Amino acid sequence: MATLPVQEPEDAYMEDVYAPDLTSKTSKKSATTVVVDEEHPFDLDAYISNYEPDRSAIKRLMFIASASPALAPQALSKAVDYALKGQDTQLYQNCLSAYMNVVGSQDAMPVDQEWLDKTSAKAQADKDKLEVELKMYTGNMIKESVRMGHNELGHFYRTHGDHATALRHYTKSREFCTNSTHVVDMCLNILELLLEEQNYAHVSTYVFKAEAALDAAGPGADKKKSASNPEKDKVQAKLDLAMALSLLGQSNYDNASWAFMKIGKNLDGWDRRVAAPSDIAIYGTMCALATFERRQLKSALLESESFSYYLEQEPYMREIIDAYMASKFRVVLQLLDRYSARHLLDLQLNQHVKALTKMIKDRALVLYFGPFASIRLDSLAEAFGLTPEETEKSVVTLIQDGSIKGRVDSHNKILKAKDLDHRTELFIRATKTGQEIASANRKLLYRLRLQEAEIVVKPPKNLHLEAMHNYPL
Repeated sequence: MATLPVQEPEDAYMEDVYAPDLTSKTSKKSATTVVVDEEHPFDLDAYISNYEPDRSAIKRLMFIASASPALAPQALSKAVDYALKGQDTQLYQNCLSAYMNVVGSQDAMPVDQEWLDKTSAKAQADKDKLEVELKMYTGNMIKESVRMGHNELGHFYRTHGDHATALRHYTKSREFCTNSTHVVDMCLNILELLLEEQNYAHVSTYVFKAEAALDAAGPGADKKKSASNPEKDKVQAKLDLAMALSLLGQSNYDNASWAFMKIGKNLDGWDRRVAAPSDIAIYGTMCALATFERRQLKSALLESESFSYYLEQEPYMREIIDAYMASKFRVVLQLLDRYSARHLLDLQLNQHVKALTKMIKDRALVLYFGPFASIRLDSLAEAFGLTPEETEKSVVTLIQDGSIKGRVDSHNKILKAKDLDHRTELFIRATKTGQEIASANRKLLYRLRLQEAEIVVKPPKNLHLEAMHNYPL
């Protein structure tokens, strides 16, 4: 029988201080009103059916209500129904209050006082029971029971909306973990909590901890190293999704696109709580179109077995990719505009839609102008479905930041490419490539010497995301 530690480890204390950050993004609202009409359709029932009727779905419904007044009554009515299926009385009262403010007194929904009383009484009884059990386990000095006690209390507080206390119990369970599986479970509990609150600052920390725990469990199965481990694949898919959402949330679109590409098919429940398959298809495609070179798009998006599975959930995203690959950029922008309501009403994507759409348009403008020595701005505007004024403004911005090597003849409304000395440019590029190869060779030789001396530390798996885009697919 293992004895309990007398003092908390230092890392447990450091993890615990993250708890106050949890409430930083709990009430995110849309900055603009989203229009939903025939030109910009959005099926609320179909959208919300992708998620379990839990806190995550309620937060999405509340966000939709705040962003689209036309959908507010329907969204808030569903939010109230979902809240009644849970155990958080405060969340139910918040949803009901928001609904009453929208519909007024005529269509008011009565307060379910009986449910409130029963749920509050049950919550108090469950809390007392769990706290007594944890105190008993601590007194008996059984590490596994104490760990499970903290997990149960963490689940309880999360279910009842006290996420800061839930996080403290999850992190407290770390010092009572006796194997790598326990560490992975602890990390997944915390990651799901952080993602629900859109608190991305510490996601990578727990992803790396979980991956290290997965690797630590690996040596015990040397004979099966080459075989796929379904349970490990499920955990890895969740960690990849957590990292991808974190990178998207921090506007790191380049690395986010690579992270979305590698998410496995089996998310073991996270595809109903954290992000639906259709969400992954949209996030990954938009990030890729905004950051990938054209040669990378086909292999990364269309020929990827794992991501093709997600693309099947949103057929219009494949239409956008096909139009982009065929240089039908007007169609690309039209489709992005048509489905803009779907994107803007997404809690995770809303704040990134404008930036991603601009990046896609700018990259397409650069790509379209590439073969031309000169082109009339009205022809360019026609190809993209833009006004001449919008086109000129975008082109000037791209020239200023160096994306387009050219100049605009404002009088004749012509974009002309700069006359380049291709011989000199080729020499500079060849010299730079030679220097990069020489540097890479020196580093490889140095790494070989370190490996021979057995002093190489294996990096976390997700660090390769920062380098992957340097290599053509």
